[in-house]
Amino acid sequence: MSLSLLLGAVPARAEGTSVPFGSFKADPTLPVEVVSESLDVNQADGSAEFIGKVVVTQGQMRLSADRVLVIYDQEAKGIERLEAEGNVLLVNGPEAAAEADRADYTIDSGIVILTGNVLLTQGPSTLASNRATVNLVSGTASMEGRVKTILRTEQN
Repeated sequence: MSLSLLLGAVPARAEGTSVPFGSFKADPTLPVEVVSESLDVNQADGSAEFIGKVVVTQGQMRLSADRVLVIYDQEAKGIERLEAEGNVLLVNGPEAAAEADRADYTIDSGIVILTGNVLLTQGPSTLASNRATVNLVSGTASMEGRVKTILRTEQN
C-alpha cells in the first residue's frame, strides 16, 4: 500500500532548499555537443542560435529545449554560456532530471539557473519551485521561491 503525503506549498528559507542532483559530478571542461534542426550564427555579437529539438550534451549531462542561444567568450575563444528556452529538460545521470521554462548555463562554473515552472525529479521524489540553481560540479541543486514537494512512502 502506498501513502502519498502532499505538503502544502512550503516557503523556502532565505538560503533556499538544497538537495542532491544526480549520482555523479559533471566536468564543465568537457566538450559541448549541440544538435538541432537549424542554426543561425551571428559573428557580430559572437552567438549561435540553435532552433528546433535542440539537444546539448556535455559528458553525462544532457540539456534539451526548443531553442538554445550559445554565447561565445570572444577572448577565450570558447563557449561562455548557454541560454535555453521552451520545454527545457536538464538530465544529470539516470535518476535526476529538472524541467523548466528557461535555463541559463554558465560553462566555466558548471552552474545552471532554471526559472519558470521548475520541477526537479530525483527517483520517486519531486520538488517544484519558481527557481532552481543546479551546480553540476558538486552535484547539488538549490530551490528558491515557493518550494513544494510530494513525499511518497511505502507501507506494507
